[in-house]
Amino acid sequence: MPTLATNRKAGFDYERLEEFEAGLVLTGQEVKSIRDGGAKIGAAHIVLQGGRLRLIGAIISRYKKASAQSPHDSERTRDLLMNAKEIQYLAGKLGQKGLTLIPISLYTRGQRIKVGFWLARGKKTFEKRQKIKSRDLDREISRFQKDDL
Repeated sequence: MPTLATNRKAGFDYERLEEFEAGLVLTGQEVKSIRDGGAKIGAAHIVLQGGRLRLIGAIISRYKKASAQSPHDSERTRDLLMNAKEIQYLAGKLGQKGLTLIPISLYTRGQRIKVGFWLARGKKTFEKRQKIKSRDLDREISRFQKDDL
């Protein structure tokens, strides 16, 4: 299950509540481009529109070996494939204030490309500062312990 693209900043900006996985509706050119490393999901998010989950803001670049005449929109909205019960569950959760769906990774499962995403709540700025401070303290402690040895 190789990971093809990740959203590294999501763990810093959001607090994970639940984790889900969905299939992704893609064209052949997009599949080849993703497998070749041409996907970015750092600024992407998932919304519920008309009873469907949609991935917005993901950038999948044009496949290098594709014909220049074939149309390609790198930032088009892509549908996600999930069970109807799971979509209803997420719709109920998204009705609560402050919850959102954030894509975390694109990966393969067999021949299919899947999106792993979180149901998450955005962190406040003081929580982010506190995390940075604790990370710096841990780093300093490990430096001092290294120097004592």
